[in-house]
Amino acid sequence: MQFQQGRVDLHVHTTASDGSLTPAQVVRLALEQGLAAIALTDHDTVEGLAEAWAAASGTGLEVVPGVEISSDWPVGDFHILGLYIDPWDGPFNECLQSMKAARLGRARKILERLAALGMPLEWDEVARFCTGNCAIGRLHIARAMVQRGYVSDVHQAFQRYIGRDGPAYVPRLRMTPVEVIGLIRRAGGVAVLAHPAASGVVEYIPILASMGLQGVEVWYPDHSPEDVRLLFQLARQYHLLVTGGSDFHGLESGAGAPLGSVDMPLQVLWQLQQAAELARQPEERSVFSMAL
Repeated sequence: MQFQQGRVDLHVHTTASDGSLTPAQVVRLALEQGLAAIALTDHDTVEGLAEAWAAASGTGLEVVPGVEISSDWPVGDFHILGLYIDPWDGPFNECLQSMKAARLGRARKILERLAALGMPLEWDEVARFCTGNCAIGRLHIARAMVQRGYVSDVHQAFQRYIGRDGPAYVPRLRMTPVEVIGLIRRAGGVAVLAHPAASGVVEYIPILASMGLQGVEVWYPDHSPEDVRLLFQLARQYHLLVTGGSDFHGLESGAGAPLGSVDMPLQVLWQLQQAAELARQPEERSVFSMAL
């Protein structure tokens, strides 16, 4: 089927988590580039939404409320986007606050391990990369490591030291995929598996679909044309929505793809909106009302 092409980006980070631009700056950049919609999907937080909505007010740019939450399974990490979530949902926010506290504790433990490896960092050195109310995470630590000259770029920091197999790695607060999917759907959102091909988790899409997953991120900077075709096929087979985004983190070198750089059909946004309307129905939310 041929779709009309639109300018939307449904995977965007700001300084509310580990991006380098504030929500207002991201909105201004989106307007400069002529985007029709962006989804703020900061890690484990919705605290950037109010600023983004204020900046976008009266401009015609739609700011989709979103979040990105990591989950763990014995087979690996699964990043799940929650799109069109209700940012005022009480249980949802309580869970995010618990995640934020756990992220801070994890960051301090990583700094302890780096110091033991001969790469000390002061908390303030890392915190300067985390403005507002964001919780310090590994990307902030990586940026501080670059500034100190311990590594040449953030990729090297992850690859050598703070990535999953690195000597300074500390596991995060663990939630299973079914818990994350349930959390998102209970908050009225649409649960979408982020960058499945880039993360090497495509083979688990059928299982995740049986858990209540509603969509897959098909268009992504690191997805090849073959990846896109395969993900489309799986989405059709398991009745999943398709989405896409740049995973934008900022303008500096090594921050990833530019905002709005992943083209996708405008119909993606319309279908997502329809799914979100259904997800907000009380009977739909109650199906995923679980103790987390």
